[in-house]
Amino acid sequence: MENKEVIADSQHGFTKGKSCLTNLVAFYDGVTALVDKGRATDIIYLDLCKAYGTFMHDILVSKLERHGFDGWTTRWIRNWLDGRTQRVVVNGSMSKWRTEMSGVPQGSVLGPALFNIFVGNMDSGIECTLSKFADDTKLCGVVNTLEGRDVIQRDLDRLERWARANRMKFNKAKCKVLHVDWRNAKNNHRLGEEWIESSPEEKDLGVLIDEKTQHEPAVGACSPERQPCPGLHQKRCDQQVEGGDPAPLLCSCETPPGVLRPALGAPVQERHGAVGASPEEAMKLIRGLEHLSYEDRLRELGLFSLEKRQLRGDLTVAFQYLKGAYRKAGEGLFMRECSDRTRGNGFKLKEGQFRLDVRKKFFTVRVVRYWNMLPREVVDAPSLEVFKARLDGALGNVV
Repeated sequence: MENKEVIADSQHGFTKGKSCLTNLVAFYDGVTALVDKGRATDIIYLDLCKAYGTFMHDILVSKLERHGFDGWTTRWIRNWLDGRTQRVVVNGSMSKWRTEMSGVPQGSVLGPALFNIFVGNMDSGIECTLSKFADDTKLCGVVNTLEGRDVIQRDLDRLERWARANRMKFNKAKCKVLHVDWRNAKNNHRLGEEWIESSPEEKDLGVLIDEKTQHEPAVGACSPERQPCPGLHQKRCDQQVEGGDPAPLLCSCETPPGVLRPALGAPVQERHGAVGASPEEAMKLIRGLEHLSYEDRLRELGLFSLEKRQLRGDLTVAFQYLKGAYRKAGEGLFMRECSDRTRGNGFKLKEGQFRLDVRKKFFTVRVVRYWNMLPREVVDAPSLEVFKARLDGALGNVV
């Protein structure tokens, strides 16, 4: 039973995205904290070559045994992996069938869990901060001093030895280093015998991270129906609204990508214009609202403003970290305010003092003031659904 729970827990982080969000927030929370303290930081983004198709079955089985999996479970997994063959077809010519000794079936339920177990000891002996999520791996270290740069290089050497010992390879052409902070000397780092190229920005799980550690959704990170609709045509809008409620249409048009990523930095100016321009233009296409102000249109449609929608997203994620599904991770991200005061919501967070906007605007910092302003009945909601309902009623008094 214990072994089955290990697999189930490991898989849960991949299918639900819980580990994805938690790892991403915790990692960049640490990065922005270092930058705010004046410590130049390098982030090395690592990429394993064909990760899910190359890890060896015999090595995986030995790791399962070291994890304490019983013989029956280990044999069951081995039998599931064994006996697979493949061949290559090029221009009608076919190769011979070949037995597969590595990888897992694409799209399988167990694949992510087994890969997670396989790379579980990748961080053994690592001195810097290493973040792992499936085959997305990041290494972060301070580079203000020669000692700090040496620590990063030692960790990269350890990772290269781990890859060789486990018969895997890093795709060094895709490995990049992001030099954070304007005081960063942009020193070179080496992975094996090759130098890692520098990059001004990198896409990390659908979010673009730049050298100033500002965050914005990458192109294509959000589903098309949730992106702004600058190309919304008058005819389509009239057909959607005529004889019905226009609010559902505007909800899909009004949510810019920045709102969908509330866990990182505050939304910034997009490359194609200011965030929020598209929703305002979309509402002008609704008959009867053309001559109203933006605020009056929102009031008429019963919608929140862009700022309130962003704040609602922040507070919803904060509830998850403090009282919901991510509360274990939240213990390391937030600090409770120690006070005997009974006034307020009774679950207040400690506000820190920070120098740079990159830290002040990060989710774990910017949300604290608004969380402390929430009424007690909102903070004490027994579930996320109840919290959202009570929060909607309280937002008018918060902003």
